[in-house]
Formats: sequence, structure tokens, C-alpha cells
Amino acid sequence: MFKQSKIVSALAVAGVTLFGAQAAYAQIVKIDGSSTVYPITEAVAEEFQKAKKNSIKVTVGISGTGGGFKKFCRDETDLQNASRPITAKEMADCKAAGVDYVEMPVAYDALTVVINPKNTFLKQATVEELKKLWEPAAQGTVMKWSQVNPAWPDAPVKLFGAGADSGTFEYFTEAIVGKAKSSRGDYTASEDDNVLVQGVSRDVNAIGYFGYAYYAENMARLKGLPIVNPKTGKAVEPSGANVENGTYVPLSRPIFVYVKAKSLQKPEIREFVEFYMKNADKLIREVKYVPLPKAAYEGNIKHAKDGKIGTVFGGKNEVGITVEEIMKREAKM
Repeated sequence: MFKQSKIVSALAVAGVTLFGAQAAYAQIVKIDGSSTVYPITEAVAEEFQKAKKNSIKVTVGISGTGGGFKKFCRDETDLQNASRPITAKEMADCKAAGVDYVEMPVAYDALTVVINPKNTFLKQATVEELKKLWEPAAQGTVMKWSQVNPAWPDAPVKLFGAGADSGTFEYFTEAIVGKAKSSRGDYTASEDDNVLVQGVSRDVNAIGYFGYAYYAENMARLKGLPIVNPKTGKAVEPSGANVENGTYVPLSRPIFVYVKAKSLQKPEIREFVEFYMKNADKLIREVKYVPLPKAAYEGNIKHAKDGKIGTVFGGKNEVGITVEEIMKREAKM
């Protein structure tokens, strides 16, 4: 009888312990996706957890925009960081899984082309020169700088860029080559921008591209390449000011967070989203991106409360669109 009661007591304690462990981790906000948006969401997550005294846990992964959407549309995450809008295929995948979402623009990014600081010949680049370097036809053929521009040296080009699951890859190829995902394949690719930073910083003949925050964090190791504005013919440096004044084109872009509608039914997710939007301006400046107008964040909070689901892009990316234009559109699934 004593032995049986001991077992029952042990099971009861185990049950309480298990319940306690589950309760401790019951409030978790799961986020994945874009490495470009990661610095913003990670900064928000840190401040939110401090404010909540760690009663709510926030996890932020980096699978790239495409990789993150795969998880999001499989109903594995609550929020999705995205450096471009959701695609038609991803919309279909989410719909098939019964995943509805609220689309929220959160910041502007100056997608930045970087070179090694010891590179002395490259002062600027045109869209045409970048296209000649990155288009599919360049694979295995355009291997030296002089093949892009005869004024440049007869030295080997070392290319570093975003991986195929990255929204930055899709935006860059569309803005520079003219078609999303249209790129040469013989380059060092990674969804982790820190890998690209390392590569370019170690090779004098290297060139790469990624979100502005990673350049801003590594200015001592990299040089941001001015891009010639196709409309004005003037070379413009990547910077927050040049994104705001509209001169850094075509590589300025809005970046996003998508929130699962079902997750918004949980108090901790609603709290996190509201905290994100109310603190976005300050934290976005801290990680060197450009905040949106206050009305955009207020609109995001309202859309979450009203359950305004869907996307305003219809499954297609758009180069050069402003947040003001986005805010005028109606979201659709």
C-alpha cells in the first residue's frame, strides 16, 4: 500500500512539474524569416521580454523570407519577417493550410551593394553594370572586372549575395536584372548576411549585397557602393537620408512583418504586435533602418484589431513602391 501511494505521489509530483514547465513556456511568440528584418524584430523582442520581465518568451529565427514563409504557411510560427511581399505560391500554400495573416510594413531598407575597403577603382556603379555582372548570362563568362567596364582592372571578380530563399535575392534580381530570381548561380550565396560580410571584407576583389543594417554595423570592414540613379544620372550613396529623400533608387524598399490571424487571438501575440508598432520608430533607428510614418504603425495596430487579413500586393513584388501607396490599398487574400 505504501509502495503504491509512493508511486501515485511521484506521478502527481511529475504531473505538477510537467504542468509547471508547460505553464512556464505557455506564452511563446515564434518568429522566423528574413535576415534583413531580423535586427529590427530581435531588438523589439529583447525590449518586449524586458518589459514583460521574461514572462513571455520570444524566439526569432533566420530562415530567409522564403524559408520563413514555408514555416509560416505550415502553421509553425506566429510572425513572419519578410524583405518582400508574400508571393502567389505562398498565398496559395497558406490558403491550403487555412493560415490567414495580417500584412504589416515596418520599415524602409536601403538594399546595399558593398565592396572591400581596399578596392580603389570602384567609385560607383550603374544598374546596367550591375546587371552585366549578375544576370544569368554572366555565369561562367563574366569573370573579371574589365569585362563589365573596360576602365576597370583585369582582375577576378568574387561575388557574394543572398541565397535563393532570401527576399533580398528576389528584390535585388528584380530591381537590377529585371526579373525576380533571375541571377547567375556561380557566386557565394547565404541567407546569413554575416557570412556575406565576412566574405567581402576578406577579399579586395569582392562585391556583394544585403540589407543596410548589416552594412551600417560593419562600415569599418566594408565600403557601400554609390548607385547611379537611373532618372537623374547621379551616383547616390546608400543611407537612411537618401532613402527618405527618394534619391536612392532602385534599391530602396519597404520591409514587412506578417502576423498569423489565429495567433492574434492569443493575448501575448496581441501584446507583442502592439509593443512592436508603438516602439518601432525608436528601435528601427537604433538598428540603422528608416522608420515609416507614424500613421503606418497606427494602421498596422488597427488592421490587427479589425482582422484586416490578406496582402495589398496580389502575390507580386513591386520595385519603387512607397508606403503611402501601400496604405491606400485594400488587403485581399
